[in-house]
Amino acid sequence: MSAKVPNPIDAYVGSRVRMRRLMLGMSQERLAEQIGVTFQQVQKYEKGTNRIGASRLQAIAGVLAVPVAFFFQQDNTQPLTTEGLGAISGLEDLSEFLTSKEGLSLNKAFMKINDPNVRQSVLTLIKSLANASEPAVTHAPPAAEVPFGLRN
Repeated sequence: MSAKVPNPIDAYVGSRVRMRRLMLGMSQERLAEQIGVTFQQVQKYEKGTNRIGASRLQAIAGVLAVPVAFFFQQDNTQPLTTEGLGAISGLEDLSEFLTSKEGLSLNKAFMKINDPNVRQSVLTLIKSLANASEPAVTHAPPAAEVPFGLRN
């Protein structure tokens, strides 16, 4: 029997719960205690294997001090859609990065930028760097093609 594949939106919402929890330095046990479930249930929520009900999500939002909409936003202006979420493996990679030391540090620094224009500029820069093609490697011609006077 194959394991149930998490719904992409459930996995995304769970990854946002995990990201926010880690940004606050909160353990799964503490969050679980605050919302009245086991830490194993929190693990399942964060992985997207168990769907978070509306009232439970409201409780989680309260404990993590964010609006419920936080869990559904891909950025500050757009609601969550399945477009751009990619395959579950992509979500797992995203979740892993967001909860890594580097990912948390990047997110914490970005969240400290209050000016929306500066945030957009930073995002544009990062996208440009990510999309930049690697510089073309130029190979030196074989020694036979280099004029004798220019050889070392």
